Amino acid sequence: MSDFTFDTCADPDADGDAGDDTSLPLAVSWARDEAAPGGSAILRAIRVLEAIATCHAPPQLADICKTAGLPKPTVFRILSTLEQAGLVGREPGSKRYHCGPRMNDLAGQALLSSPSRSARRGILEELVEQVGETCNLTVACGNSVLCLDRVETAWPLKTTIRAGSRVPIHSSASGKLFLAYLPRRSRERLVRQLPLLGHTRNTLTDPIRLFEELERVREQGFSTENEEYLTGFCCVAVPVQDADGRVVAALSIHAPVSRLPIPQALELLPELQSASEAMSQTLDW
Repeated sequence: MSDFTFDTCADPDADGDAGDDTSLPLAVSWARDEAAPGGSAILRAIRVLEAIATCHAPPQLADICKTAGLPKPTVFRILSTLEQAGLVGREPGSKRYHCGPRMNDLAGQALLSSPSRSARRGILEELVEQVGETCNLTVACGNSVLCLDRVETAWPLKTTIRAGSRVPIHSSASGKLFLAYLPRRSRERLVRQLPLLGHTRNTLTDPIRLFEELERVREQGFSTENEEYLTGFCCVAVPVQDADGRVVAALSIHAPVSRLPIPQALELLPELQSASEAMSQTLDW
């Protein structure tokens, strides 16, 4: 999902079948769609959001209509209002839709307050005890990575990042993991839209080099970050998958390179992967 938003405009896919209703308030338009029980307009909007959020690649209008089981004029009107509310965005120069920044924020807050957080915390605490370094649980959120939970090491030299903090998706081990597991077209589209800012001299700011790195990450099944976001710190991350095999989160070890260089960090992959399997059982999405 991308965190970019764009101005609402007439959709080329609408083929004029939205008619004059596009100028009506959304509540009026929905009311004219069909005689339905109270609250059905909200439920239709939820179906549209679900159709976008559950799609592996940003869907077009026709795809959303098919998934939501709603007619094109109805979906177009719903999308227009959701765009205005920041819940849905449209890719630049494209007819494809994605979750907007407001939707990403809501999702992140829901995960942060999830009833399963105590179980996830327990797995992180056990992992930190095993590896002796700080460990994080993160999810992708637009063009950044959201820290769901983090257990700090007892070592005095460390970074302080709290749950709810975000880091750029292109310069973190977890972020590169999320990008690597996107469908190829979605990955290329998102990378070309990202502001590839250089945070250190090691940050991958060249799209071609980043694409090559993402291919390696997908092949090897884990990701590393060697002083790409913070000078002096490195990270190793593994995917957390749901029952359908989708990468929905990442588990990572974060430490100073002076204490845990990348080769030594890679020796901890078995512990990370074991914790990832346990973590997948706690994810309630």
